[in-house]
Amino acid sequence: MHFKLLVTFIDDAKTDAVVEAAKQCGATGATVITSARGEGLKGSKTFFGLDLESQRDVAIFLVEEHLARDILETIAEVGNFDAEPGTGIAFQLDVEDAVGITQQVARLQEVVEEEI
Repeated sequence: MHFKLLVTFIDDAKTDAVVEAAKQCGATGATVITSARGEGLKGSKTFFGLDLESQRDVAIFLVEEHLARDILETIAEVGNFDAEPGTGIAFQLDVEDAVGITQQVARLQEVVEEEI
C-alpha cells in the first residue's frame, strides 16, 4: 500500500470542518498543530505593531494514494481555498515508507477496494 502526506494550512475557525470532511472522504485521522503563522501575497494587517491576522492551524493527513486527490479537493472546497485569498493552502507529498499504521491499513484496504 502506498501513501501520500497531505499538508494543510487552514484558518483555525475552519479546522474542525476540514478534518471532518477529510475523514468522510477516507482519511483515518489527522494531526493538527495549532497557532501557526504565515504570510501570503498580501502582508498581514497590524494595529500599533500587533498582528490582526487570525491564527492558522496545520493539519497533516497520511492517506492512501488512491484517496489522496479526492481528499485534497474536498479540503480545498470546505476551506474555501480557491474562493477567498488567504484562507489556506494544501498540498500532497509522496511517502516512501511509514510505520505504526497497522490498524489503519486494515481499514484502508476495505475502503480502497470499494473505490477501485
